[in-house]
Amino acid sequence: MYSFKNDYSEGAHPNILQALLLHNSTQEEGYGLDRHSQNAIVLLQNLVDDQGADIHLLSGGTQTNLIAISAFLRPHEACITAKSGHIATHETGAIEATGHKLLAVDSSDGKLTPELIEPVLTEHHFEHMVKPRLVYISNPTELGTVYSKTELQALYDFCQEKDLLLYTDGARLGAALVSKDSGMTLKEMYALTDAFFVGGTKIGALLGEAVIIKNAQLQIDFRYLIKQRGGLLAKGRVLGIQFEELFTKNLYFDLARHANEKAQFMAAELAKAGCDFWIDSPTNQIFPVMDNRVIEELSGRFQFYVWAQKDENHSAIRLVTSWATSQEAVEQFIQAYKEVCKDVLIHT
Repeated sequence: MYSFKNDYSEGAHPNILQALLLHNSTQEEGYGLDRHSQNAIVLLQNLVDDQGADIHLLSGGTQTNLIAISAFLRPHEACITAKSGHIATHETGAIEATGHKLLAVDSSDGKLTPELIEPVLTEHHFEHMVKPRLVYISNPTELGTVYSKTELQALYDFCQEKDLLLYTDGARLGAALVSKDSGMTLKEMYALTDAFFVGGTKIGALLGEAVIIKNAQLQIDFRYLIKQRGGLLAKGRVLGIQFEELFTKNLYFDLARHANEKAQFMAAELAKAGCDFWIDSPTNQIFPVMDNRVIEELSGRFQFYVWAQKDENHSAIRLVTSWATSQEAVEQFIQAYKEVCKDVLIHT
């Protein structure tokens, strides 16, 4: 069965595998000091237009969030997140395990705004409570929604005014930046955050994320903290070669665009077939709402997650396309949906 459960079921783009093989026998320095990692860092510094950007390559998203957030906060400080945020739902309490409380707020679209954050600051106002210090967002969110430049600017300005750090989880950042709702580049993401990371694992790499720190205070001794948390990979070349390949000729953005296009084609065709959607997502995650009987039948042909119950008879499923998703797989799902709707809904 073809899987639409996530965007990391496949291995890696062939260009990356070829590059790893090409450089496999060449000796390199360890711990990210190899020439490929250093070149990848320069490529990313050029894209954010700051040679002073502090950039480190890590192996995975949860590890990156844990290391970054715990490094940026003092022991009594807390992190504000949407209740649907990845650190609040799918990271096994990793941030809390470092001793930092998560202050989770409701958000209908997965995004945070100054209006949602303000009550948290009002409530946590003295030393008998944790001190809100860092705002965690992801772009895109867990619901596939995207921050526009205007929204991110307003959030960053608010954080600056309130002496809050703004940190962005970019596990699928490419999908956000190439979406129709974004209007932003890596340079603008850098300008409007204190730190963020560029995810490779979900956009064509075998593994790897690049954390980019703008705030000079947050850069201090960060490499020490990576080592202490077990994130300093001896064979750092494995990460360096991949990010070098992803950003030398914009492969990263091409792969993100491919994933988005397949998802948006699927969404358009499902809508034509009468399907509603739980939320409007312009990225490679879509959330069609279907009759539970249809979902049950489709689950025998494809793999996907049932994401949320809409009512007694209908649920939202999550379909995720990747850099490797073919047009054939997308069309097979669309055709199957039409057939199942006809068989299940008309003949029952």
